[in-house]
Amino acid sequence: MAENYAAVLHGPYDIRIENCPVPEINDDEVLVKMDCVGICGTDVKLYTTGACGIEAVTEPTIIGHEGAGVVVKIGSNVTSLAVGDRVSIEPTQPCRSCEYCKVGRYNLCVAPHYCSTVGASGNLCRYYKHVADFCHKMPDNLTMEEGAAVQPLAIAMHACNRAGIKLGQRVLILGAGPIGILCAMTARAMGASKILITDVVQSRLDTARELGADYALLVKRDYSDEEVVDGIVAQLGCQPDVTIDACGYASVQRVAMLVTKTAGVVLVVGIGDNKVELPLSQALIREVDVRGSYRIVNTYPPAIAAVSSGAIALKKFITHHFPLEKTKEALELAKSGNAMKIIIHVQS
Repeated sequence: MAENYAAVLHGPYDIRIENCPVPEINDDEVLVKMDCVGICGTDVKLYTTGACGIEAVTEPTIIGHEGAGVVVKIGSNVTSLAVGDRVSIEPTQPCRSCEYCKVGRYNLCVAPHYCSTVGASGNLCRYYKHVADFCHKMPDNLTMEEGAAVQPLAIAMHACNRAGIKLGQRVLILGAGPIGILCAMTARAMGASKILITDVVQSRLDTARELGADYALLVKRDYSDEEVVDGIVAQLGCQPDVTIDACGYASVQRVAMLVTKTAGVVLVVGIGDNKVELPLSQALIREVDVRGSYRIVNTYPPAIAAVSSGAIALKKFITHHFPLEKTKEALELAKSGNAMKIIIHVQS
């Protein structure tokens, strides 16, 4: 029997590498020998607090939801994949029967079985099972590392689609973490003419400038909302048509409401606190559209195609590599903010 070592979270700061049973697949599933898994901000929040948004760790849970590997077994009903196929795993298994699934918005499914949530194993392990039609065959020119990093790119693409980014628009992105930078790269590919990104860490801004942003603004933690707004307008030369909140802090959301041009769009993709105080009326009387973006819907194939074609280059976005047994060190590095995208190599 193969050994299935996995990164299991038992509670805040309690991550253990354990040998778990190799999962048995159903007729519509495949067994994947995992190769690369990315570390995400969600993983860091679960690791440090035991919760992220509406999700909480109530029992030992295998973490990880940014994965790529090789199919080693297929269910009897599977025709889309074969043993040996390299796949990038879209980390959801929606119910397919609720009202949201039926209209194609499966990211809002009432029972999504999203990787590393209660009742749904994560894929930071050596062997993982998943429904076959949410395992996407990878082109030959994609590396396994890129296949894992497609997941946050697909989130960024959904966010930019929700924001309705158009050719020639001026875009502000608040937060130069992985999702913020991928939103900048996506917005550039979608035709944004000017992109400004903000953060409190200069090294992240430097990376953002390399990967797609025209302007970068370092924000001090003691700046007032008005000072941040003035700095943005001064650098961009105007108010942004679209503002994307990629970090979820209340201060950032206030700035987004204040700085976005009249009749513009504020798109919130960062997961923040359940309650925040915002200058909402000031934005609404200017008909600023405030929208949310949650997870992924129908953007995995376009994300894979964008990387394969060279429209979006992920290689520079991937900055650090760790073996499975050093998952705790990888999470600590991600927590520090000194890495962009960390990849765990689960077979090494």
